[in-house]
Amino acid sequence: MEGRHEQDSATADGRTSASFLIDEALTFYYPAALRAVAATGVADHLADGPRTVEDLARRTGVNARSLYRALRVSVTRGIFEELDDGRFRLTPAGDALRTDAPLSARSAVLMLTDQSMWRPAGEMERCLQQGGPAFDDIFGMPFFDHFAQDQATAAIFHHGMAAMSAQENAPIAAACEFPESGVVVDVGGGQGGLLREVLGRRDGLRGVLFDAEHVLRDHLLDVAETRGRWELAVGDFFTEVPKGDVYLLKRILHDWEDDQCVAILRNCRTAMRPGGRILVIDAVVPPGNAPHQAKLVDLLLMASLVGRERTAQEFSQLFEAADLRLSRVVPTGTVLSVVEATPKDPDG
Repeated sequence: MEGRHEQDSATADGRTSASFLIDEALTFYYPAALRAVAATGVADHLADGPRTVEDLARRTGVNARSLYRALRVSVTRGIFEELDDGRFRLTPAGDALRTDAPLSARSAVLMLTDQSMWRPAGEMERCLQQGGPAFDDIFGMPFFDHFAQDQATAAIFHHGMAAMSAQENAPIAAACEFPESGVVVDVGGGQGGLLREVLGRRDGLRGVLFDAEHVLRDHLLDVAETRGRWELAVGDFFTEVPKGDVYLLKRILHDWEDDQCVAILRNCRTAMRPGGRILVIDAVVPPGNAPHQAKLVDLLLMASLVGRERTAQEFSQLFEAADLRLSRVVPTGTVLSVVEATPKDPDG
């Protein structure tokens, strides 16, 4: 009997494991449903109150039965709520799905679920087999080369990154220490949302937004509180960067391999004025086995680019190779931290 009991227990454990793994394998349909309702603009039509699925289908030009099925799954994640009378309402958790929300995440959702991210994730076994990104094989060229010649995909990426940054920029700028005067260079700063936030907090600072020409066309710096205190600079951070006192590298180093990161850091070190600092703003992978967004983004990077998320020790090693030292790691209240680097020999 004891043997039978052990066998039954093992069978029950196996059944529990199998059920759990099957549920896990199905979870990719949650972001698929999220993308579908984001792309069709459902949340925009719920801003003024609940509506029936038929009304939503008419307003968005989709099939009502299919929309209901996508909404039913989204309800289980707390994005919408189905009321007793069958109408759907937008929850506080889903409010940022509206296009006109103060910190809309819609563009970020569309970017993160775009085929440029989705397809490499679906072929991640290529990364395990080859030790490199799946993106290049799927699209025939590296990630940023593809975006440079595909304007529609590039727009999705840059608007999505701006949306991700919008809800982070204020707490990040508040966590950073800036001098009362000097030049802040935002290296690979995209549309300049972070630099705008920084300049808005320090009237004595000037800013340089440094990126590729096609990125800078959509910059966000031309606002009253920063007028006359910024300039755009086109270039390649692997070649050189503008002179400045403080360098911002937000979500830059995680895109690249170690030797490429060292090249970027060395260019900043070379251009830096005496007393300058580099503020690397990236996720820092924490120790332990707890869930953390950095561990998921790390898989995105593995599938589509050549970079990775790093620990504090790994950042320290990058800085050492670039004649810098890690002075401190500052949490920001977001998933990103400020990893501050200063010259090992400040007079050198």
